[in-house]
Amino acid sequence: MISIKSEQDLEKMREAGRITVEALHLVRGHIAPGVTTAHLDQLIHAHIVKNGAKPNFLGYGGFPATACISVNDEVIHGIPGSRVLKEGDIVSIDTGCVKDGFHGDAARTFPVGEVSDEAKELIRVTRESFFEALKVVRAGMRIGDIGAAVAAYVERHGYSVVRDFTGHGIGRALHEDPAVPNYGTAGRGVRLRPGMVLAIEPMVNMGDCRVRILSDKWTTVTVDGALSAHYENTVAVTEGEPEILTTERH
Repeated sequence: MISIKSEQDLEKMREAGRITVEALHLVRGHIAPGVTTAHLDQLIHAHIVKNGAKPNFLGYGGFPATACISVNDEVIHGIPGSRVLKEGDIVSIDTGCVKDGFHGDAARTFPVGEVSDEAKELIRVTRESFFEALKVVRAGMRIGDIGAAVAAYVERHGYSVVRDFTGHGIGRALHEDPAVPNYGTAGRGVRLRPGMVLAIEPMVNMGDCRVRILSDKWTTVTVDGALSAHYENTVAVTEGEPEILTTERH
């Protein structure tokens, strides 16, 4: 069942979204060669707790950390640990929190030091594919319109979208209906209604769209070892323009 949020619900989700995106902005300043992924996770955890929220990834399905931190060919669900970031890496960080019963969820991909032009372009296209999708997040449009917009933009630039994982509804639960694929047929699927809140999250590979899960049962990598990037925001459908609840603040 798809839940419709009230204005009071959305106000709580704005707060969870604010804390989530602030954690990502905070950690961005610490991403550098020589830093471990565990250190980044600790910084995110401390920020969430300091703001009176709880990390919603920690313990979710048994996940052992506050953030999913995925490096280079790791697409999603990388487990933070002793891995040391190196010059030229790209690192995708996906995290969220719950406060007053409502969730926020967002992801960004960051360069580590100076990265290749190819890596910069992958990060750019992944981010822009989200904003292409945002153009069709309007009451009366359909879930398929979102996926079609992401895939068209990504594939036009020579990349592929991951098909084994999708975005999702979000609210009182971290993952709610409906699923929000990054591919699809325009005009198909669930119709968007004001009060729906979606986590829209393009996952884009430089090579093959296929992925595999490592033996830790979490870390998901590209099958061909190609780079992957991730960009996500929590978005509310309104009577007019959509509202990004994890809006970027500079």
